[in-house]
Amino acid sequence: MKYYSTRDRAIRLSGAEAVKTGLSRDGGLLTPETIPQIDAGFLENLKTASYAQRAAEVMALYLTDYDKEELQTFAERAYGPDKYDTPAAAPLRKVDGNTHCLELWHGPTSAFKDMALQMLPQLLSAALRKTGEEKTACILVATSGDTGKAAMEGFADVEQTKILVFYPKDGVSAVQESQMVTQEGANVGVCAVVGNFDDAQAGVKRIFSDEAIRKTLADRGYFLSSANSINWGRILPQVVYYISAYCDLLRDKAISMGEKVNFCVPTGNFGDILAAYYAKRMGLPVGKLICASNQNDVLTDFLRTGIYDKNRPFHNTMSPSMDILVSSNLERLLFDLSGEGDALVRSYMEDLGRTGKYEVSASIQAALTEQFWGGFCDEAGTAETIARYYKDFGYLIDTHTAVAAQVMEQYRKATGDQTLTVFASTASPYKFCNHVLANIGETPRGDGVELLDQLHAATGVPVPRRLAALKEKTRRFDQTAEKAEMDAVVLDFLK
Repeated sequence: MKYYSTRDRAIRLSGAEAVKTGLSRDGGLLTPETIPQIDAGFLENLKTASYAQRAAEVMALYLTDYDKEELQTFAERAYGPDKYDTPAAAPLRKVDGNTHCLELWHGPTSAFKDMALQMLPQLLSAALRKTGEEKTACILVATSGDTGKAAMEGFADVEQTKILVFYPKDGVSAVQESQMVTQEGANVGVCAVVGNFDDAQAGVKRIFSDEAIRKTLADRGYFLSSANSINWGRILPQVVYYISAYCDLLRDKAISMGEKVNFCVPTGNFGDILAAYYAKRMGLPVGKLICASNQNDVLTDFLRTGIYDKNRPFHNTMSPSMDILVSSNLERLLFDLSGEGDALVRSYMEDLGRTGKYEVSASIQAALTEQFWGGFCDEAGTAETIARYYKDFGYLIDTHTAVAAQVMEQYRKATGDQTLTVFASTASPYKFCNHVLANIGETPRGDGVELLDQLHAATGVPVPRRLAALKEKTRRFDQTAEKAEMDAVVLDFLK
């Protein structure tokens, strides 16, 4: 299996090269040349398999230069009991007769990013060996809250790697920030950026495409790679949990083979729902993909009109991991829907860079309407949904999960579609204690990790053990930079 750039099909890389490189040198995203197909027999074989077995089988379809045995070893390490608090890794929770919640936050940082970022460091280490790379990989990360901690947790003290994380100052929750600035490891660095996530992400992309910086770092023995979802090694492990969820529904006799299921996914950078799209393209029986946005509703408008326009107010919300106006992974979807039209995608991205907007063709818009439904949830709706799920179902959910639950209900009311739906829960409620407490009728006493105990006392829901340990951690990082200074931060980190 080869991978080519969404902006230049002439660029072709192996799976290991795609994982190692992260972002194509032309600024495009690396994407598989074909989408492998699965059938009922494939799903039947995975129905009673462990999560690690399912992961190895799915990833082997795409990473043909990796042995299935090594992928199995990687998966057992990534999703084993020392990392995850449940053998299921990504368990399904039944909410009612036709609604299930896919809990993706049982890993070491209590966020869905663990599902990919416990696997990516192993894929990258193997890729360095497979390609004979002698330089040290520097992983540059822009985070809206969860990716940074999950990436550092995965790459901490991994041989032949360093990792530097940029996050928006005052744009993440207190628990998210505490997780990042207390991260252990000799090879990690953290810097707050004055601005929002889009500023941090644009800065990282600019650094990747700066030939002078790349040459300077090469002379120092480094090359740049990515742990953001622009790296195919991030998207692929996420495909697994949608297939796994379907297998769990089969195993539990909630559906019969071939019966379609809807997925509702809260997303900002479009990576998580893109993974669901790839699962559907592979042949997983999926009906509608419901894209849930918060008040930053650029994706909702795009899916409804075919016009992507980032020229709008930016909102800091109680679901900060979705506070994004430039959804990078949309580029992969456009490439696929355009029939692998790299020139067309390139023109869209040029329009976005020049004017902040683009409009897709009528055929792409028709394909979007057929496969996706977009909705958004404002702050009042998020608060109401947290309160209602706790009161009606005894289910404590975080702010991002509440966005998905509310948009799922919007979709059902708008369409009448009562297909069994799985909505994704992307973070533990303990990562957003202040908002969760306030919305279940409690008054938060503080704004940081001290709220972990208060939420536990109010609900009895266990605190994830690694979050509980934050109270004993010492802050290691205090650096803040303007967005124009990010280049200097990187060069200083890699002296």
